[in-house]
Amino acid sequence: MIGKEVAQSTRGMQRPAPKVQEGFVLVEAGSFRMGSNDSDSDEKPVHTVRITRDFYISKYEVTQRQWREVMGNNPSYFKGDELPVDNVSWYDAVEFCNPLSRKEGLEPEYNISGKDVTWNRSANGYRLPTEAEWEYAARGGNKGRGYIFAGSNDVDEVGWYWDNSGGKTHPVGWKKPNELGIYDMSGNVWEWVWDWYGSYSYTSQTDPTGPYSGSDRVGRGGSWNNNADNLRSANRNNNDPSNSNNNLGFRLVRPVE
Repeated sequence: MIGKEVAQSTRGMQRPAPKVQEGFVLVEAGSFRMGSNDSDSDEKPVHTVRITRDFYISKYEVTQRQWREVMGNNPSYFKGDELPVDNVSWYDAVEFCNPLSRKEGLEPEYNISGKDVTWNRSANGYRLPTEAEWEYAARGGNKGRGYIFAGSNDVDEVGWYWDNSGGKTHPVGWKKPNELGIYDMSGNVWEWVWDWYGSYSYTSQTDPTGPYSGSDRVGRGGSWNNNADNLRSANRNNNDPSNSNNNLGFRLVRPVE
C-alpha cells in the first residue's frame, strides 16, 4: 500500500481517501460524455454515463513479468519483462485475473466454465474494466481536460503507434501519462474490456456493462500497428474473444473496499 491521501467529502469535511495499492490509480466516481460524433458510427450517439463507484485501475498494461509470475508462461510475440503481455485472448485475460486474486487473498471476480464466463460483482478481486470505466479513466475521470487521446491532443506524447513504434511494442510507462497518472491508454497494445460489442444507447446510462450477449468483445486504446485515429479515447474495436494477436493485451481493475 502507498500513503494515505486526504479527500473532500460532499459535506466539505475532510475524510481519509482509500489507500491505493501500488501500481494502481484511484478513479473517483463521476459522469462523462461517452463516444464521439467525429469519427466511426459505432462511437455514436454520444451519451451521458454515470459511474457511481470509485475503482482502482492499473497504471500500466499487464506486463510479461506479471503474466509469467502468475501463469508460469509467456505467450507474447515480442519478448521483454517490461513489455506489455501480448498475444492473449479475452478468455486468457479473464483467466489471469482469478489466480492473481487468489494469490493475494482476494475473492475471484469471475466464474469460468469453459467459455462460459460470469462476473461476480460482489467479489473484491481483479477484473477487466467495463468499456465505460475504461473510457472514463482514459479521458482522465473527473480531472479530464477534454483531450482527444489519453492525456494529450498530441498522440506522440502519449502513445506508441505505427508512425513511432518501429513495428513493435515498447516497455510500459515510457510515454506521458494522462491526467490521472495512467500510462499507455493510447497505443502500445489494444486492451480487452469486459463488454460484448454492441450499439450505444441514446439515453443516459448508469454503470453500464454492455449487451447481455454477443459474438465479439470490445478492445480499446489502439496499438503499435495502428494509425493515430485508432488511439483516440472514444475509438472502439471488436474481436472474437478467442482471438489472440501480437497487438492484444489488457490492464486490470479492482473495486474500492
